[in-house]
Amino acid sequence: MMRPPEQELGISTNASNNNVPAVNRSSDNIMGMPRSELPALSSNVSPSLEDQMPEQLQAAMGGQCSLLRGSLRPITLKFEDVSYSIKIKKSGGCWFSAPEPKPSERTILNGVTGVVQPGDLLAMLGPSGSGKTTLLTALAGRLPGKFSGSITYNGHTFSGSIKRKIGFVSQDDVLYPHLTVLETLTYAALLRLPNKLTREEKVEQAELVIVELGLTRCRNSVVGGPLLRGVSGGERKRVSIGQEMLVNPSLLLLDEPTSGLDSTTAQRIVTTLQGLARSGRTVVATIHQPSSRLYRMFDKLVVLSDGCPIYSGSASRALEYFVSIGYMPGVNLVNPADFLLDLATGVAPETRQRDQQNNHGQLEHEDQSSMKQHLISSYKRNLYNVLKAELCQTPQAPEAFVAGKTSSRCPEEQWMTSWWEQFRVLLSRSLKERKHESYSGLRIFQVMSVSILSGLLWWHSDISHVQDQVGLLFFFSIFWGFFPMFNAIFTFPQERPMLIKERSSGMYRLSSYYFARMAGDLPMELVLPTIFVAVTYWMGGLRPSPVNFMLTLLIILYNVLVSQGLGLALGAIVMEVKQATTLASVTMLVFLLAGGYYIQHIPPFIAWLKYSSFSHYCYKLLVGAQYTEDDYYNCGTGVHCKIMDFPSVKSLGLDNKRLDVAALTVMLVGYRLMAYVALRIGQPH
Repeated sequence: MMRPPEQELGISTNASNNNVPAVNRSSDNIMGMPRSELPALSSNVSPSLEDQMPEQLQAAMGGQCSLLRGSLRPITLKFEDVSYSIKIKKSGGCWFSAPEPKPSERTILNGVTGVVQPGDLLAMLGPSGSGKTTLLTALAGRLPGKFSGSITYNGHTFSGSIKRKIGFVSQDDVLYPHLTVLETLTYAALLRLPNKLTREEKVEQAELVIVELGLTRCRNSVVGGPLLRGVSGGERKRVSIGQEMLVNPSLLLLDEPTSGLDSTTAQRIVTTLQGLARSGRTVVATIHQPSSRLYRMFDKLVVLSDGCPIYSGSASRALEYFVSIGYMPGVNLVNPADFLLDLATGVAPETRQRDQQNNHGQLEHEDQSSMKQHLISSYKRNLYNVLKAELCQTPQAPEAFVAGKTSSRCPEEQWMTSWWEQFRVLLSRSLKERKHESYSGLRIFQVMSVSILSGLLWWHSDISHVQDQVGLLFFFSIFWGFFPMFNAIFTFPQERPMLIKERSSGMYRLSSYYFARMAGDLPMELVLPTIFVAVTYWMGGLRPSPVNFMLTLLIILYNVLVSQGLGLALGAIVMEVKQATTLASVTMLVFLLAGGYYIQHIPPFIAWLKYSSFSHYCYKLLVGAQYTEDDYYNCGTGVHCKIMDFPSVKSLGLDNKRLDVAALTVMLVGYRLMAYVALRIGQPH
């Protein structure tokens, strides 16, 4: 059953309604000009998600304690005198030169002011580097460091309850390429929607978002990426928007949603945003260079030049304002956005109208710097006080967003789902996304070719060739030290954009992600070594005993886990693949030399290196599992010697196998704990 437009917008028509106060839709005060009324919902506009939901889903989402409600809670966004600076460290030159100067500050934003009400679509215009993305990030509560000024949501500062009603879509579509559109939105729904909804209701919510955003045709297509053909750029952008629409946000922020798209696809995206705004949401987007068709769809406009505002107000009145301060667009102007971007860049229009009544007239031929200063001073003189007056007209904040107040029956929870549910969903997603990588033919071919080649090289070596067999065991420890570590190094650097995005949205705990990632890597990390040992062990002529084979296999699997943990730690600490690879190469070279095979008598002052090498402990355990005190080898004509007296074996010292296992256990736990701490420090909470 369709609700009237007033309820669809979440705006109360009854002054006695305390839950959702009436939103002031009075005339716009910019330059004293009346603003156009919010268009009513026509029959050709697709209904919102709430109207399409089945009754049981609306009931589940409409409870008092639910963060998803049957109607939107409107948010009026206001930002006043927002300024932000960063420190730039200058290079001090050579080491023998003068001391480095103190870091200088660069102003990114300087006194930006504006207001956006429910139903508005606000666009931020400006050339590259003007501060659009920084301002949008600040409005989303994700800006690192401190900024001056104030940003309020219904009169209150940023908080956890407000964060859950904000959707943020970054410029780059951070999506898993091997998941389908439906899978991408379903996994997001399972993580972001509250526990009181059943799994079936969450999946149905994802289906509704697909219908709402016009993604039905490609619902079963993979998203794709740079190396994998998938859906189109516009469809990929709508998938990113859909992930935020799952939580039914009251405020939707988008960074360059039309970047890299053709004009027709860009218009479809902005039309979608306009429809979302008309359903009662507050929508803010940065736009680099919109077409004239897109420009006419904006309700409000903020134009930035070098971080300073030169206009903030109604989009339909922007040209009239600039004409009033002496900047006349050319007679052949087709796109108003081009004219505004030229002004923000400091490029004078084709025709310059002089205001004879203005006491602050400028030279007819002015450079870019003086032109920008004139635009900024005109903004402060003509618009700033009007904007300040408009900011004072603050509607009463809904009870759900009053800072510090939470219902005793509805305590504010930090996470939408339990730890176990997050772990289960993330594990399922990880297995589905990475199965193409884990079970890739190239990786399997790599392991199988090495196993067969090594088996042929050591073909049926017997106990009389102790040195050869010991060399094979050392090769086991080194190969299954290098291979897992270098595969694990890529894990967190490659996942970093997704982790930052999802953690900033509060989708899951870092611990649930970490353990799900560890568990998801286990199948292939343990299957390949098992196949390798099963092939090479018997081909290499090692002791033909099931017990010895199982001990050898368990030791190698344990070594694989330790090696993988070191790779994860290096990747998490450095978070840059090339640097982590270089560091891992040096580390493994040290472990290789100090492993105990090449050098049996290491000088005392550097002998401590071998105790830091997991390959050393693995090598000792492998030799200890292969030979006993009762094993002999032919050391001469008719002479048999104990294997334990063989120089390469004797120098290892095989008397403390428990200490070797304990050392590997400490490394196993320590490396993975180190990786988790590095992620905790480097990622948002």
